[in-house]
Amino acid sequence: MTALNDGDVETIELSVVATMYHSTAFVAEFYERVRKVLELLAVSYEIVFVNDGSPDDSLAKATALIGSDPHVRVVDLSRNFGHHRALMVGLEHSRGERIFLIDIDLEEDPRAIPEFYAEMHRTDADVVYGVQRVRQGGVIKSVGGAWFWKFFNLISDLDINPKIVTSRLMTRRYVDSLLRFRDRELFFDGIFVLAGFEQVPLIVDKIARKDTTYTFRKRFSLLVNAVTSFSSRPLIFVFYLGLFISFFAGVAGICLVVVGLVSDGYLTGWPSLAVSIWFIGGIIIFCIGLIGIYLGKIFQEVKDRPLSIVRKIYEYSADSHVNS
Repeated sequence: MTALNDGDVETIELSVVATMYHSTAFVAEFYERVRKVLELLAVSYEIVFVNDGSPDDSLAKATALIGSDPHVRVVDLSRNFGHHRALMVGLEHSRGERIFLIDIDLEEDPRAIPEFYAEMHRTDADVVYGVQRVRQGGVIKSVGGAWFWKFFNLISDLDINPKIVTSRLMTRRYVDSLLRFRDRELFFDGIFVLAGFEQVPLIVDKIARKDTTYTFRKRFSLLVNAVTSFSSRPLIFVFYLGLFISFFAGVAGICLVVVGLVSDGYLTGWPSLAVSIWFIGGIIIFCIGLIGIYLGKIFQEVKDRPLSIVRKIYEYSADSHVNS
């Protein structure tokens, strides 16, 4: 840390924030990479780990670092609140003039921090965010991820780079503005854009791990949450869909009346009638479910529950080495 005179408030130039969930295999390597690169960068810094209710010994591994390194702080949440909420907690507890956000799983290399730092100084932007050079992962993951962002950008009012990653360097004023968003159903990439300021991309390399905790179910849930949190267009679509079906049904009814007047008999058409009922019934259930999702979000927001609960903060103390 930077030496200070008595009465001065210590200034931390850079905070590195990462969350932990099933991260025991990455804590030590992540810490070593960050420590070495920040020492070369020659800035005062802190490393903030947020334990998002990880069931393994990630917390123990992170807190063990504090005794030998006063730069390390660990924020322990009372349970698993989810990746995006844990990221928000990390930003809340960061103290740096600049904040670097990154996942701990080493898919994105923290040794790229100097590149982010240099780009911020060159452009004077408030945010330098990473974008993948080439989307990684298998066919399902890479193609699915690309279609996720295409669909989201199509149906929302935002325009997010489809190759965006978690890694980003941000100024304090941007992070302070970001923390003003108190959405219960957090979708960080959308909030990043809504906060505004000048944001510039930086191409980074990313590897894809097979042991990721982001399952297909979680990814699909993220898509539903993202769309319903940042766009009302699905509700408008439901309105026009109902209008179209009503118009089509009216035309079909008129045709049946005309046929009945000019024809001597009818074909009963029970199979087509059953299919039509099932089809219309499915659309109705889908639309009711969609409206229910929006109502559920309103229900969650108006309860004004805390986004997360911090159980304990571990940090270095000259008296007791680790203080909470």
